[in-house]
Amino acid sequence: MRETREAEMDETDRALVRMLQRDASLTAEALGRELGLSPSQAGRRRARLEADGIIRAIVARPDPVRLGLTVQAFVQVQMASHAPARAQAFLRLLEAEPRVASVWTLTGEADYLLRVWCTDLGALNDLVHRVLLPHEAVARVQSQIVMDQPKRDGPLPV
Repeated sequence: MRETREAEMDETDRALVRMLQRDASLTAEALGRELGLSPSQAGRRRARLEADGIIRAIVARPDPVRLGLTVQAFVQVQMASHAPARAQAFLRLLEAEPRVASVWTLTGEADYLLRVWCTDLGALNDLVHRVLLPHEAVARVQSQIVMDQPKRDGPLPV
């Protein structure tokens, strides 16, 4: 079950989360120094935030271009069928597809918004025409290719 109420955090916890969003590799010593806490206090706070699910993961964010992923696109998918079995099969397809980085369900005309990363336009074409469109639950696919991203994915406003 998803927790919907705001987590109980004090300003020190919020500062710690802001710091980790900028640099998740900070040690307990570095966190403590910045927060005016001992390393053990900072480490315990971090561990509690992780145990409470406030910090869900500590991950690296590689540069897509250096990995050969030169095409980023947003793909809207309109479903032909919302039958549970077909919808679940479509979501399994998306989970298994490495070019699909994120999936959102939407209100409005499109049912899903996909953020995809591809090596080139041919790979995007392959994803749309050989993976998405042939699925029995899909009625329509529309893609928008990202030309530039002036603001990178930022931290949450904590």
